[in-house]
Amino acid sequence: MKIKTRFAPSPTGYLHLGSVRTALYSWLFSRKAGGKFILRIEDTDSERSTQEAIEEIIASMRWLNLDFDEGPYFQTKRFDRYNAVIDKMLLQGTAYKCYCSKVRLDALREKQIINGEKPRYDAYCRDKQYRCPDDPSHVVRFRNPEKGLVIFEDIIRGQIIFNNQELDDLIIRRTDGSPTYNFCVVVDDWDMEISHVIRGEDHISNTPRQINILKSLGAPIPKYAHVSMILGKDGKKLSKRHGIVGVMQYRNDGYLPQTLLNYLVRLGWSHGNQEIFSIDEIQSFFTLDKINKSACTFNSEKLQWLNHYYINHMPAEEVAVYLEWHIINMGIQINNGPQLKDIVKLLRKRCKTLKEMAESCWYFYKDFHNFNATAANKYLQSVAKQPLQTVRDELATISLWTIQNVHDALQDTIDKLGIRMNELGMPLRVAITGCGVSPAIDLTVYTIGKARSVKRIDMALDYIAKKEKSVNDLFTCIGETAPWKNF
Repeated sequence: MKIKTRFAPSPTGYLHLGSVRTALYSWLFSRKAGGKFILRIEDTDSERSTQEAIEEIIASMRWLNLDFDEGPYFQTKRFDRYNAVIDKMLLQGTAYKCYCSKVRLDALREKQIINGEKPRYDAYCRDKQYRCPDDPSHVVRFRNPEKGLVIFEDIIRGQIIFNNQELDDLIIRRTDGSPTYNFCVVVDDWDMEISHVIRGEDHISNTPRQINILKSLGAPIPKYAHVSMILGKDGKKLSKRHGIVGVMQYRNDGYLPQTLLNYLVRLGWSHGNQEIFSIDEIQSFFTLDKINKSACTFNSEKLQWLNHYYINHMPAEEVAVYLEWHIINMGIQINNGPQLKDIVKLLRKRCKTLKEMAESCWYFYKDFHNFNATAANKYLQSVAKQPLQTVRDELATISLWTIQNVHDALQDTIDKLGIRMNELGMPLRVAITGCGVSPAIDLTVYTIGKARSVKRIDMALDYIAKKEKSVNDLFTCIGETAPWKNF
């Protein structure tokens, strides 16, 4: 069998995690089988569909590297095809026009609810022959079989059976002439030769209707696999109230696409006890019959843990490619500093997201004119003046700028002054970064560079001198001696 799968999102909002997992499963299944994977945009809901959502869907697929072989196809561009099929069905008698008014349908529904019955169309117009109805407006309904069963073998859930008596004659064309979702899907899957339909379990109830339409058209029936829902920690369907956002927001928040794919594939699928997979491994091991029927729970802490793992274990060059997007978004010019792969190596143990890494590395590229007030008040004191001046002179004399030589310059300063490392390290850290947090001080100084480090230490010394002068002027004004002059 020629394998062909599809991902068919509706562009009525952001692409959520459940949709991405479905896309991933469809993509993996087709790739492993050497088949094709297509992207289809189901935009028949014209009132809610937006161009912005379409662009985000495509951007999300590209960011996740879920490449598609065909598409994107748009249902709104295929209305002529759908209507041609419906017109043929009307002639063949597998569909019929329904002239029931909204008033009648509302009254029917109300009566059924009062009687404890399942609301459904009563086939009032099914066998009526209208020559000249008073109201020419109508919908077209599919003539669903009245007897028998719809039986299909779900790859994930096993055999599923529906009784045709439970299915009413669904509308396949509205009064405005536009075809409906369930019908468009059927024609698309037929025309595009979809062999396997992999989608969420909320579509199970649509499947018997679609199978019946396919049979009426003489079209082949694809195989179906319905994936379980993703739940929040409260056991309810994952939604915005759980803090869940669109896929591209995860990119904005500093997650790697590899993280998201690895995490999502494990939400309902497993291969032994293995947790970490390369994309090649996932393709090699993935099968639909290993997908769990039960719902799974989203865990944001585990997702962040996994992201930190990938930041630490992926080649620094690859991580740097994704980090660059965040750096540029912050308005930082990366040509004025170290290579990004070196920043990744320096910061990845400390940072769980690329956004955190980008926000932590600005001082390697951008000069500053003010120190963090809290850090400066604590560490840029008169007592730090001599250590900073000494280390500044040591660094300025280095001819070959290496990590070892920088480390030796710091150690020589400590030895000369007989002080502890933190008496030099913290004032120096504030001086060269503007804040009180950074990686190991020798690595930080080395990465910032000789000229920039010396310049920033000079700025810190000037800051201390101005602060001393301000305090000295204050004590002179009141006729006392500044306290540091007594030592």
